[in-house]
Amino acid sequence: MGTDQALLPKLARGQLFSDALMREVKARFLQVDHDHHGRERLYFDNAGGSFRLKAAAERFAQVDAIPDNAERIHATAVELQDIQAKGCADLRTILNAQGGSVYASLSASGAMFDMVRAVAENVPGTNMVTTVLEHPSAFDAMSLYAQRLGRELRVARSNPATGGVDVDEILRLVDENTSVLNVIYASNISGAKLDMEAIVRGAREIKPDLYILADAVQHAPHGLIDLQKTPVDGINLAPYKFFGCRGSGLSWLSERASVLPHHKLAGKKPDYWDLGSAAPWQFAVLTEIVDYVCWLGSQFVGDAITTDRRALFTAGITHIELHERALLALLLDGNENVAGMRKLEGVSVFLDHDDLTRRDLILGIGFDRIDCTQAVVEYARRGVTVYERVATSIYSRRMLESFGLAGTVRVSPLHCHSVADVEKFLRITQDIARGD
Repeated sequence: MGTDQALLPKLARGQLFSDALMREVKARFLQVDHDHHGRERLYFDNAGGSFRLKAAAERFAQVDAIPDNAERIHATAVELQDIQAKGCADLRTILNAQGGSVYASLSASGAMFDMVRAVAENVPGTNMVTTVLEHPSAFDAMSLYAQRLGRELRVARSNPATGGVDVDEILRLVDENTSVLNVIYASNISGAKLDMEAIVRGAREIKPDLYILADAVQHAPHGLIDLQKTPVDGINLAPYKFFGCRGSGLSWLSERASVLPHHKLAGKKPDYWDLGSAAPWQFAVLTEIVDYVCWLGSQFVGDAITTDRRALFTAGITHIELHERALLALLLDGNENVAGMRKLEGVSVFLDHDDLTRRDLILGIGFDRIDCTQAVVEYARRGVTVYERVATSIYSRRMLESFGLAGTVRVSPLHCHSVADVEKFLRITQDIARGD
């Protein structure tokens, strides 16, 4: 496990999967090279969704078809209970979390509102701190409860050079009267990763008992999360952006956060957050996701044979990050076959900086000759799906304005894309820039 993590800073430009492994990875996902009608395409909008694992989709259908209620004592009910327990354990595997409570909800956004409410309403303070780069589910929840409770909402500014938020910019807003700090792991506009370890450590030096919430929806499929190093009180992720299925949000709360007053049935334990009967498929799908990442990790452990699930997961997600970093380097700088976007005339790469270790696989680009919306149309005509983030959208206005941008074409491949896929995308981008 330590060896895999040690690779990250050394391989500053990443490390590609072998051709053989690349073929195996693609084979485990649905619709990587073709859409559901069988039409060839490149899907580079994984920040808005993600490819589904075949095993996850199959397991979803299998478990959701079971009519039994898990809150019974017969054999099928016990089987469903075991599925849920394994899924809870696997969420802790992803996060390296111990204890606390797992909260399954309809969406990660809904869970974020619930977590913010529980902390804001029950932890005293005169201010609440967040960043300008938060997803609306976090930013709007913080705004709502700051206003409702008569507290100052302090918003950390972005850094237009990196596309992220500097640690010092966040820490200068935290004081002994801060009731909650809410921070995103990585921007879904720029791909910039925030230094969560330094943020959590620095904030707790200012206020040791500070409650900290984190939005990991964007980052979780791209890099390792370790709550032993970043001990937050609440964190959410969305399985549909993590090779799973829509209609599910999964969150973890620390022991002290889980017992704060919150919506629950009176007869349930103080740390219980689910309302209504659990949907066992949510947990079954999460287990398939972890199974896949562990399988990928097993391809790299070599002679160090291990059955430690966290160790295998760490190896798998580390090599996902390395492969994606190599794809990012290729997108930016090209290779002997095709020019990268930094060299394409008529193309601008926004929020670009050289340290690829601080970036997830998201790029924002613009064209000199056409606007972002028209560029998305041009890509679609050529069989490529990307997405425009524009200042008129509630999902991107605040972030884009903080960067001084009116819009951007967001390009977000996934680790199941190959060098050939990126080369094809770069050639198409060159054609669009030329007006061909």
